Amino acid sequence: MALFTSAPNSLCILRLSAIGDVCHAIAAVQAIQKEWPSTKITWIVGKVEAQLIHDLPNITVIPFDKKLGFKGMKAIWAQLKDQHFDALVHMQLALRASVLTAGIKAKYKVGFNRKRAKEGQWLFTNRKIEDTASAHVLDSFYSFVEYLGVPKSKPVWNIPLSNNDLSFIDLHIPAEKPYVVISPAASKDERNWLTERYAQLADWLNEHDYQVVLCGSPSEREKQLGENIESLTQLPIINLIGKTSLKQLTAILNKAQVVIAPDSGPAHIATTQNTPVVGLYGHSNPKRTGPYNSLSYVVSVYEQHAATQHSKSINELKWSTRVKGDHIMQDISLDMVKTPLKSLLNL
Repeated sequence: MALFTSAPNSLCILRLSAIGDVCHAIAAVQAIQKEWPSTKITWIVGKVEAQLIHDLPNITVIPFDKKLGFKGMKAIWAQLKDQHFDALVHMQLALRASVLTAGIKAKYKVGFNRKRAKEGQWLFTNRKIEDTASAHVLDSFYSFVEYLGVPKSKPVWNIPLSNNDLSFIDLHIPAEKPYVVISPAASKDERNWLTERYAQLADWLNEHDYQVVLCGSPSEREKQLGENIESLTQLPIINLIGKTSLKQLTAILNKAQVVIAPDSGPAHIATTQNTPVVGLYGHSNPKRTGPYNSLSYVVSVYEQHAATQHSKSINELKWSTRVKGDHIMQDISLDMVKTPLKSLLNL
């Protein structure tokens, strides 16, 4: 039975990170807004991720800086001390996030089913969603929506982009040819595809008259990866790694023909912009964390390595089982990545 039979006055959403999961949560939250436009929504989110969602329509966004630790939690509690929510929707499994919920007043605190909850999350909630079977993270977030009382719907996203965000494209990407984005870096280097294969793919795309744009965060390791790819290409590419804000990156992904990326935030941001994504997967199950609307274009070697490492079939493994090793991604060949691109780009 649904938690609410009519629109609640207020909800607090807690999903701090990471960028990809925040993208999934946006669709869930906006589904709530569509069904219950009168409900006041407050979203506590990570400081970096807040750059992406700070201007979502009719949502009060409260950034949380995890580097501040308990001091940062106390600041959030002080900011919300006079508020009492009808429900707190706790979409994060990390213990830090659960401790943060302890100081937020809400009649109901809704968390994951204990079968999926980790790090003691179930100790901090008084209501649990029933879902234990959803394959994809986005679907599990939608289980919160359904538990609240909002009918399930097709995920849609509305992330505002300013004229300044869109004009960034005109300043940095020539308009005479369409472009493809390669966002080469995952959260860990072992989850990246091979540098030389990124370069070979960029040259192949260039030969087919597509500009290639590299995108990524300003971290030193990502900037170095971009420089390494650029040094190996035979034809010019546009390297914007570390040169965009999250909103400028979103605008670039919006106008791209295709995005190529490992398991990373930009793959999911591209999904919010209805841009097709060729995801490169080896360490995590793409059925769980892949680009939601582009799962048919994913290039994956996860299944074979998971079965080998865990001596079980994919269907027998736990929801969040990962593959380990810095050799995994080398099993994704150049031709494997070209195959979905030929279809998407009509090559």
